[in-house]
Amino acid sequence: MKRVQRAAIILLLAPLTFPIPLLADGHPSAKIKAAAVQVDMIQDDEIQLPAEFKVALYENLVRQLEKRGFSPVYRDGDRRAPGVADLVVLHSTVLGFKAGSERARQVTTVSGATSIKIHCRFTRLDGTNLFEQDIEGKVRFWGANLKATYDFAKKAAQVTSQHFTSSANAQ
Repeated sequence: MKRVQRAAIILLLAPLTFPIPLLADGHPSAKIKAAAVQVDMIQDDEIQLPAEFKVALYENLVRQLEKRGFSPVYRDGDRRAPGVADLVVLHSTVLGFKAGSERARQVTTVSGATSIKIHCRFTRLDGTNLFEQDIEGKVRFWGANLKATYDFAKKAAQVTSQHFTSSANAQ
């Protein structure tokens, strides 16, 4: 009975945006081993992003994952990636985009925010689903509109490091 109560407390205290994977007995599981991460191209089929946002999202995501200690980080189409044993593939799909106004942000802090919401799905190379989460990048007060892509990449790298452990970090 006490084990169930502890598991319930852990679930209540866990932030809703970062679900904790649980083992069958209700205890939090260990991080999933990732020898490398492959970042697939950002999919924006339903919501068309401006080209500069799409490129900035991808490049910032690769840089932030490398900063978090994931090495190597493979780009979409890299022929070396399929040979990696514990490869984790990050698929990203744009769910929402609101282009803000840098000028409006300078005049007032109430309007002009830029936001981008992306569904991130982590899988093995064979398509086995490991983890999914929606992540939002924003720029509200100061900065260029593209800063929302940096905010997203930073949050996505944080989520990745919370759920996956790099071989480089494990040593």
